Amino acid sequence: MEMRMRWTRLLPILLSAAALLMGQGAAAQSTSSQVTALVVPFAPGGGHDSTARILAPRLAERLGHSVIVENRPGANGMVGADYVARAKPDGRTILLASPAEIVIAPSVYKKMNYDPMKDLAPVTLAATTPVVIVANPSLGVRTLADVIALAKRKPEGLAYGTPGEGSSQHLAGAWLAHLAGIKLLHVPYKGAGPATNDVVAGHIPLAIVGMAPVLPFIRDGKLVAIAVTSPERVSWAKEVPAVAESPGMKDFAASHWMGIMVPGRTPADIVQRLQADFAAVLKLPDVRDRLAALGVDPVGDSTAAFRDYLAAERSLFAQMYKFSGLTPE
Repeated sequence: MEMRMRWTRLLPILLSAAALLMGQGAAAQSTSSQVTALVVPFAPGGGHDSTARILAPRLAERLGHSVIVENRPGANGMVGADYVARAKPDGRTILLASPAEIVIAPSVYKKMNYDPMKDLAPVTLAATTPVVIVANPSLGVRTLADVIALAKRKPEGLAYGTPGEGSSQHLAGAWLAHLAGIKLLHVPYKGAGPATNDVVAGHIPLAIVGMAPVLPFIRDGKLVAIAVTSPERVSWAKEVPAVAESPGMKDFAASHWMGIMVPGRTPADIVQRLQADFAAVLKLPDVRDRLAALGVDPVGDSTAAFRDYLAAERSLFAQMYKFSGLTPE
């Protein structure tokens, strides 16, 4: 009888302890199962994808939980951007943005499912990368003058691939064609990776893409670097001239960038924390070295500076859009 009374008294205590332990276990499981998605709005294999896969593991160390790279290609980056714009504004869904879906799309489309300036919030400019014009070696061109001369002998036009219609690379090609007085036929792809693969295979003669996906092929002699579209030659590829060096092209400049953005309703303290996290990751020597090997220049500036940068870029690309031949859809 006494033993039964002891168990009767102990049972509530034991049950409470068990509940407490289960609660702690559940809490630990919840914490360990937290995941942040770094959304790349393009197919695997391009510069954005490669950059994201360099940043993700080091960002995970800062956040204390897993960071996965999630490719959501389509509509020249707008599928991925729309996905992030609609996501829960808790800092767990992050867009590695490009000019296409943020500053160019408003000129290309009359109606969009999201407003890049309202439904997405800037965090930091992660990196910039020069855009490069590359050719398949079988085309027999080595310089921009060669490309222009060849295009003038082809009244039907000379094809070039880019990561997508309305991309910064597309507009750069349209502007180049306008200044050179030639006809270039735009071939849009779902990302720089597929465009690069096709120019290497000889399916298209030219491509205008970010440096990251083509740099290994340039080094192996599988592609010829014709010119970079940045205002000046880049330090790690001094042998590749800038388009602006060619006659009649002195004002030509079109660089590509990668920005960190989150859903527009994300609280300011979360944006501030993410800015600090990305800025710290972008300063790590191994990250900088790996990005440099891709031809990517890390930045990690303030949120305010990135916001001003976006406004200037939107104005620039609105001017370039006039030469694209596109009409707002």
